[in-house]
Amino acid sequence: MKLGPSAYADTFARDNLPPDEQWPALEFTTEPLDYPERLNAATELIDVAVATYGADRPAVRTPTGQTWTYGELQDRADRIAHVLVDDLGLVTGNRVLLRSPNNAWTVAAWLGVLKAGGIPVTTIAALRQRELAPIVAKTRPVIALVDHRYVADVVAVRDASAPGLRIVAYGGPQADDLTRRIAAKPAGFTAVDTAADDVALLGPTSGSTGAPKVTMHFHRDVLSIDDTFGKHVLRLRPDDLVAATAPLGFTFGLGMLVVFTLRAGACAFLVEAATPVQLADLVVEHRVTVLATAPTAYKQILKKGKAGRLAGLRAAVSAGEHLPRATWHQLHDEIGLKVIDGIGATELLHIFLSAAGDDIRPGATGKPVPGYRATVLDDSGEEVAAGVKGRLAVIGPVGCRYLDDERQRSYVVNGWNVTGDTYLRDEDGYFWYQARTDDMIVSSGYNIGGSEVEAAIDAHPDVVESGVVAAPDPERGSIVCAFVALRDGVVGDDAKVKEIQEFVKGELAPYKYPREVRFISALPRNVSGKLQRFKLRQIVETEQA
Repeated sequence: MKLGPSAYADTFARDNLPPDEQWPALEFTTEPLDYPERLNAATELIDVAVATYGADRPAVRTPTGQTWTYGELQDRADRIAHVLVDDLGLVTGNRVLLRSPNNAWTVAAWLGVLKAGGIPVTTIAALRQRELAPIVAKTRPVIALVDHRYVADVVAVRDASAPGLRIVAYGGPQADDLTRRIAAKPAGFTAVDTAADDVALLGPTSGSTGAPKVTMHFHRDVLSIDDTFGKHVLRLRPDDLVAATAPLGFTFGLGMLVVFTLRAGACAFLVEAATPVQLADLVVEHRVTVLATAPTAYKQILKKGKAGRLAGLRAAVSAGEHLPRATWHQLHDEIGLKVIDGIGATELLHIFLSAAGDDIRPGATGKPVPGYRATVLDDSGEEVAAGVKGRLAVIGPVGCRYLDDERQRSYVVNGWNVTGDTYLRDEDGYFWYQARTDDMIVSSGYNIGGSEVEAAIDAHPDVVESGVVAAPDPERGSIVCAFVALRDGVVGDDAKVKEIQEFVKGELAPYKYPREVRFISALPRNVSGKLQRFKLRQIVETEQA
């Protein structure tokens, strides 16, 4: 793949792109996807937005009443870029780790890194030291901008394995806090003249197991998700207030709350944490017009009789897992809401199959978004006929590029991005979800790697070994179910279940903990000693039958 001249003095990103022969096919089939050779995504997102919609338009709001205008967001992003370059010595192409819940400073920091020619490494606040460490080792950031409440794990990673990492906190009381540093910086910053195909984002997949998979996305990729799903399906308006439960560290949240919102001149409603019911109340209180969340949240809102709280929404998006037909119909029947379902992937940055309005067929994920095409492949990589189940495969303007990772070979098949989902395509071109094709557990919209949870459980002093599989759950779609063998003399009772669950929460992001723990004398293994997870699944499935 021929790339344009890079603006980066630090060549780490390009040096670690997959070999040309392992790239997926890339297609730019619509006029908006015809990008110039030089392009800085931050310029397009905030500078163009200010020029188009005005500096005084609200850009971000929070439940506490904090509001930043487009002009204020631009100014703080520019001053952060100055801090990165002037104070911290950022060299173009350096990686900058970001760790925070969803707040305005994180948006400004992300934009500031792009303007300065850095590459954001987006992580979520829930990750623990053992999850952050392999990401840091893989991406080699030189600077970390971290919400002051979540610094400890990053410091621990630095002290253990990344001694050169410079950590700057923000939002706290320290004199050298980023929010104070910017006060001494001048207004305005001319963004680095990056190539459209310079890497602009390193995004770890949410279900990484063992060594993390880190996706690599270009400046043009960041804009392309808006020029496909954003423009053709979501269609935000300047007067929209957009809420999403996904963290900014996930590409679903980044797209909904930053990319789509800024390009439309709309306002992002940034919520750091809320239960589904609390979220429904916030929608009413703050007059949110567009909501994006996982099917689990919609189910819980319905279960609590709070669907009426969503009646003021102009649009609602569901992604992260399959939206059941019954959930779609219940929301439509109760409040007339036509939820936009969709499937995306960190590897492709955002949603590529979807439908909106009268094009929706409840129960189907949808059709390829303009700019993409999709098919279903059999195990040999050949396309199958309509009505036949197989592996979902996608081609578009964005595709899988893992950072120096052999797993690139399995995700890209004959140019197609193969997502790990089983689908069938009907005669009308609609795609219908069937199941996952790998061992990933999808719970409440989060991808959870079973082997990662097993490693955490196995670190407990009373555990001999464990096996983790998905168990069906009416609210979350699936939950993490752990089969655990304890050392001799240890009693597997309710107290031990709670102890193991709390132990895992201390090792991994809390959403990954096993909600169900079953004690077993020994795990099923084949003659070579390989864990037979399918037998554990059979136990779960038999009990569900």
